[in-house]
Amino acid sequence: MAETLKFSVSELTELIRNTLESSFYGLTVEGEISGFKYASTGHWYFSLKDRDAVISAAMWRTNAVRAGFVPKDGQRVIVTGSISVYPPRGTYQITCTSIRLAGQGDILAMLEERKKRYSAMGYFDQSLKKPIPKRPERVAVITSATGAALQDILQVTGRRNAGMDIVILPAQVQGAGAAEEIAARIREVNLYSLAPVMIVGRGGGSVEDLLAFSEDVVIQAIHESEIPVISAVGHEIDWAISDFVADLRAPTPSAAAELVCSSGSEQAEKLASLKLSMLEAVSGKARTVRLRFAAVNTRSSARLIENRIGNARLSLEARLDGMRHGVKNAMRKAAYALEVNSGLLRAMNPSAVLERGYAIVSRQDGKTVRSAKDVKAGEVLGIRVSDGRFAARVEDNREENRTE
Repeated sequence: MAETLKFSVSELTELIRNTLESSFYGLTVEGEISGFKYASTGHWYFSLKDRDAVISAAMWRTNAVRAGFVPKDGQRVIVTGSISVYPPRGTYQITCTSIRLAGQGDILAMLEERKKRYSAMGYFDQSLKKPIPKRPERVAVITSATGAALQDILQVTGRRNAGMDIVILPAQVQGAGAAEEIAARIREVNLYSLAPVMIVGRGGGSVEDLLAFSEDVVIQAIHESEIPVISAVGHEIDWAISDFVADLRAPTPSAAAELVCSSGSEQAEKLASLKLSMLEAVSGKARTVRLRFAAVNTRSSARLIENRIGNARLSLEARLDGMRHGVKNAMRKAAYALEVNSGLLRAMNPSAVLERGYAIVSRQDGKTVRSAKDVKAGEVLGIRVSDGRFAARVEDNREENRTE
């Protein structure tokens, strides 16, 4: 009796992992968000479910920042990704490379097409970016007069530089006519030289909510502006085409305010801190070099080399043991597979079938007889059994003697 093939938990998990991950990739899955968690590392963890099933999902930060929105429980989304297995827990999940709201594919496709078009026209070239003033006395803000973005900007500028003048140009930031109003405000800042720099933006929202900042009229107004423009649309993961054509993109309105109102005292503090850090780094390097010179002698160097050789020898022996174990295991699996296949071949051998009492009947032209309808009374047939051949004559082939 053949030995039963035995796996360790790790070997079986690795076999399952290789099978799933090599077979299920490039998937597109639609489902409802459930149990969404935003980790401190920026990774997303959630489940996708429908009426009959649920599957765990994860999206790493490098892909999440390009999503354009933060999912919420209950939202129906379409994700692309691959199945991955997490061995320490023995679980599997879909690792997502992209995510979009179901039904928003046309909007995102339109934005990507428009982005490519303006990129090809050179609107995003770094050579066109104007420098942002380091400590401007005045800043123009184009946003909703009642939105949270304006309050965030006022709070930051008031805390960091209370003497800065803020010129507020209220504008609609979503809906019909919003794009035209934003563009008109940008041109007003240029026409009347209202400030040496302007912030154009709003708080977060859905893809549809942010569309005004990707309209042609706004893109053109930013491109033609002689005054530097900071685009501050939504949260860090949100984006609009204004981010690419503007002279600087801020992840949030608050961050835009931070960029334009660093105070003189803050700059002095940063300079002093940098100087101190440089002095400490130089002193630390010098201290390290002195200690290394003091520690080096022939005896200690020899011990160090011996220790390294010993560690290398132990590592090599461990790897050789692992290789020997792997070869033995592979040979055991191959022997088992050979025995199984040999049994299948023996079972399929025609001689083995004849040894069980069956016979092969053929006509004089060599064709095998498969049905009683193929022979006639008086016809001589060849019969092959396990230990030889002989001939037989058909005495009767009447219809009533056949078994249907």
